[in-house]
Amino acid sequence: MNIKIKLTTLAVCIAITSFGANKDRVGQAGAGELLLNPWGRSSGLFGLNCAKVAGVEAMKCNMGGLANLKKTEIGLAHTRYLAGTGMSISNLAIGQNLGDIGVLGVNLMSFGYGDIPISTTSSPEGGIGTYKPNFLNLSVGLGHAFSKNMSAGISATYINQSISNIKASAVGFDAGVQYVNGKRDNLHLGITIRNVGTNLRFAGDGFSFNGKSPDLSTEITVAQRSEKFALPSQLSIGVAYDFYLDEKKAVANKDSMPRHRLTPMVSFISNAFSNDWLGVGIEYAYNEKFMLRAAYRYENDITTKDNSFTFFTGLAAGATFQTKLSEKTNAPGVAIDYGFKMTNISNGVHTLGLRFTLGGNNQ
Repeated sequence: MNIKIKLTTLAVCIAITSFGANKDRVGQAGAGELLLNPWGRSSGLFGLNCAKVAGVEAMKCNMGGLANLKKTEIGLAHTRYLAGTGMSISNLAIGQNLGDIGVLGVNLMSFGYGDIPISTTSSPEGGIGTYKPNFLNLSVGLGHAFSKNMSAGISATYINQSISNIKASAVGFDAGVQYVNGKRDNLHLGITIRNVGTNLRFAGDGFSFNGKSPDLSTEITVAQRSEKFALPSQLSIGVAYDFYLDEKKAVANKDSMPRHRLTPMVSFISNAFSNDWLGVGIEYAYNEKFMLRAAYRYENDITTKDNSFTFFTGLAAGATFQTKLSEKTNAPGVAIDYGFKMTNISNGVHTLGLRFTLGGNNQ
């Protein structure tokens, strides 16, 4: 009980510290890709599942959920970001239960922007070649279950952005807590703070140019310094509750678990450098094998296209099929996830994921 009190107090203190966002700095953060969730299951809920997310997917939502991993999980996901533009996100994660130590997770996330034409002040029309930006995030984290009801986790993310002659890097930290309670662990609570870390500053030969010395006698190379950017820190608070629609029938038939689950969820997300988000989602599961989900995430002026700061409409939906490869209790499992987020421009954001588990499926 003392551990629970200490963890809850710590989470509240972190939340209060982060809540004082300066909205006058909207749009001034760097590494905005840290706010994008690359997983199909979370994408179908618009990332509103911080109270219930589990396994390696938790590394991009709430680190406390990583502790729910029973043994080993490998996840792959690919996102067509604003379908039709050529942009994409690729993600690979591995989680391993280390016993009393907790669960170790590693997540690698990269971005593809296609070929972008090179343009300069002397050749604004381009035609002089193309370049490819490289955006790479590498996260390492540890989740630990302090009791049957409470788990927490922390991770560090190395952020690297570069083109041929300019680059920047930073380190960000995430921390999260999950709490469950109820007869079948129906009630889920989650708090997470993400992307708190060092500043991002671009540097390289791209900021240099040839100029004259103060006495105009010599040609020298002049290097400019760019302004630094803070990471897009974020605080999420979420709650979810599992309703088992055939609870009475399962009890009467002495089944171990009901077959039909309906989980509504609510999340509030405070962003330090953009509008806050408030969202609701719902997930239906049959026998924990077939799942359908949908969500709506609201932010200021999202319904007014001319004043909105986002191209998302707020609507998201998705589906999952997962199964074990045999009837054994600890048989390997496989899951296919799909998520879609609707946008005002292009053809939306489509995410397809594949997860492999050893030692049982993670719910």
